[in-house]
Amino acid sequence: MLNVREVLGFSFVNNTMDELVMELQNRIAQSQKTFIVTANPEIITYAQSNKYYEDILKNSDYIIPDGVGIILASKILGRPLQERLTGFDLMTRLLSLSTQKQYNVYLLGTEPHIIDLSAENIKMAFPHINIVGFHHGYFHTDEEIICDIQEKKPDMVFVGLGFPKQEKWISDNLHHFDKGVFIGIGGCLNIWAGVNKRAPKVMRDLNLEWLYRLVKEPSRSKRMLAIPIFLKRIFRHEYK
Repeated sequence: MLNVREVLGFSFVNNTMDELVMELQNRIAQSQKTFIVTANPEIITYAQSNKYYEDILKNSDYIIPDGVGIILASKILGRPLQERLTGFDLMTRLLSLSTQKQYNVYLLGTEPHIIDLSAENIKMAFPHINIVGFHHGYFHTDEEIICDIQEKKPDMVFVGLGFPKQEKWISDNLHHFDKGVFIGIGGCLNIWAGVNKRAPKVMRDLNLEWLYRLVKEPSRSKRMLAIPIFLKRIFRHEYK
């Protein structure tokens, strides 16, 4: 079992990446369905003002601290989390594990012409990986996707529909499946496709990945407005 620590009313995984991956490997071996939320300040801020979405997060199996803001909040509130567990790094580790253990992988999300590139580049990085299926995120009904996943029985399903849609989709449809680790991965499929790039390691080490993404994607500026709201709530919580 993983350790959790509460930050702003949400229970975050308080373990290392190695421990998280080991736990997921054990759950796959036991065919336990698993719903993972990769939470950053935007997601938590949205959940705090949307009860339906808040319930989805709190009913997931694991919430991992993806954003550096979550780590900062945990320290300010005197409940420091061990380390940041980014969705992209977790996805990469799980793809590597899938190659080793011959797990079946399914990709869902991004645009029609991009998902093909995502799958192709993942196969280039992990030549022996078994991607049993993939589908873009522009579908009108869930039925086709549900049937495809039921038929192919993947051990891991990476859902890149962006928040809050990806978490809602997993929550609404998880009951249709017998097994699988389902994880919302935001824009990771675009990174694998080469459409977007991760920040250089030096910026990630300095916790400035958010700044790199803002410079590269100015359209994110509206989403960044969640950060000052998030920080305000941290200090208000600490003051209380």
